[in-house]
Amino acid sequence: MNTPPDRIFIPGDSAAISVGADQVADQLAAALPDTCRIIRNGSRGLFWLEPLVEIERDGERRGFGPVTPGDIADLVAAGFPDDHRLALGPVAAIPQLARQQRLIFARCGLNDPLDLDAWIATGGRAGLDTARALTPDAIIETVKTSGLRGRGGAGFPAGIKWETASKAKGDQTWLCCNADEGDSGTYADRLLMEGDPFTLIAGMCIAARAIGATGGLVYLRSEYPHAIRTLTAAIGIWCEAGLFAGLGDGDHFDIEVRTGAGAYICGEESSMLNSLEGKRGEVRAKPPIPAISGLFGQPTIVNNVLTLASVPWILEHGGEAYRDFGTGRSRGTQAFQLAGDIRHGALIELAFGVSLRTLIEDFGGGTRSGRPLRAVQVGGPLGAYLADADLDVAMDYEALAAIGGMLGHGGIVVFNDTVDMARQARFAMEFCTIESCGKCTPCRVGATRGREMLDKIIAGEAVADNLALIEDLCELMTDGSLCAMGGLTPMPVRSAIQRFPEDFTRQAAE
Repeated sequence: MNTPPDRIFIPGDSAAISVGADQVADQLAAALPDTCRIIRNGSRGLFWLEPLVEIERDGERRGFGPVTPGDIADLVAAGFPDDHRLALGPVAAIPQLARQQRLIFARCGLNDPLDLDAWIATGGRAGLDTARALTPDAIIETVKTSGLRGRGGAGFPAGIKWETASKAKGDQTWLCCNADEGDSGTYADRLLMEGDPFTLIAGMCIAARAIGATGGLVYLRSEYPHAIRTLTAAIGIWCEAGLFAGLGDGDHFDIEVRTGAGAYICGEESSMLNSLEGKRGEVRAKPPIPAISGLFGQPTIVNNVLTLASVPWILEHGGEAYRDFGTGRSRGTQAFQLAGDIRHGALIELAFGVSLRTLIEDFGGGTRSGRPLRAVQVGGPLGAYLADADLDVAMDYEALAAIGGMLGHGGIVVFNDTVDMARQARFAMEFCTIESCGKCTPCRVGATRGREMLDKIIAGEAVADNLALIEDLCELMTDGSLCAMGGLTPMPVRSAIQRFPEDFTRQAAE
């Protein structure tokens, strides 16, 4: 029988906890000798294997999963053998993990997310130390060279945004991290904040040095209580270690976590700034852009979690090394998040340019139900619905835009052949009706009228006439809405009508 492992790891993030990781950890603690150290690490993002138990024996990590509390007695008695029915072999060799190109998520799952010493020992501090030795302008040039674009959905070049704020006039410059992850099928921000918060903090510190920010805020949605606790604790540990000091000319930088109330519109940067100021979360007219006049009228950078978490790697390895990943104007890696009817729900970090088919079939294993795939929505609730004929599209900003889609935050939701696409189109309009801030008429009223028209179509009433009206309405919302909420709502509606017309004419034919 194998000797007990030296260390054993069970994820302590919310995804693993939701499927029984706490109970597994309690059972292991009761069954193992005191010489075995149990560590609650972050998730690897391989959700079909959760709770994933990893043992460390002779310096190697080996996995078992998915493990239930009822499996513990047998696993412990057998000594965690390699031939156990739950054995996965070396964790790093699990195919869906081994084939990834993990830059942002390289440390997720390695250690306790709040163990700063372990994070430093795995090279976590290297990018920040490099940034401290560079001038702010040199940091910005490195980020510009990298080609890093905003990972929140808009895809705006991060370096250009930073340069604009660094030259803007104001009494104080703010750095705001947008962690209001609200797109359906997305969880990358949460996974990072719960599994490797120090990388996000390091990225914010580098950005603060580059733009001269002294105040930093993380806008984190209230539906993520575990992420709120973990990130808040990590900020406290970082502060106690003195790592906020000396980011530029003796300036001291602070980060605070602010909790949002769950409004989807507050994922839009100007609505988020209004919310941070204690105002109603609604869109601001532009100009001025936040980099010139943002939070409290001061120069402000708003970046997504994954954007900022990419920065430490870029500073450590250089802008050119980052540009080696990706294709065209889409450089670096993207955290693709597989959800819906998918056999292997997982976070897959790969360079831009991988095909949607590869992600769904090779990494995701096809549908979990075993039914034929019919539709895939990429880019959140406002993203386009794609059909099987679209699956060979390259997953980058330009390729998706060319077929009428968008990448968004990297969420991929799979639907099987039982889906009713007319009802999915209605859901898009209903979602906009509920989540609109109400400031502009095309969004506020247009979504309501669109939902009513789709109700008539679904009921088989004047289908051709209502389809024509829907197209006119979509054109108005796209061109006339104040922000992307109303402007993008037509994307799922139009794509569903174009790719799945039979679902909109079925009732009329009957």
